[in-house]
Amino acid sequence: MSYSNYQKVFKQLKVRAEKLKKYIKHNAPKERSCGISKKRCRRCGRIRGHIDKYSLNICRQCFRETAKDIGFKKYN
Repeated sequence: MSYSNYQKVFKQLKVRAEKLKKYIKHNAPKERSCGISKKRCRRCGRIRGHIDKYSLNICRQCFRETAKDIGFKKYN
């Protein structure tokens, strides 16, 4: 299971209320006040590879896809 969405299991546990409560208690991600997990990509929600410069707030993979649209040029 990925760290981006722990709620995928809710569909299976909807029937069992006690197990759902226990799952939420032990598996919900804690709220961060600082650190790497606080900043997420605006486009895909990824935590790692975050580009904060120029207030882009996107990951490096999304940057590669949208760089030309934003106005960046690749110099060879």
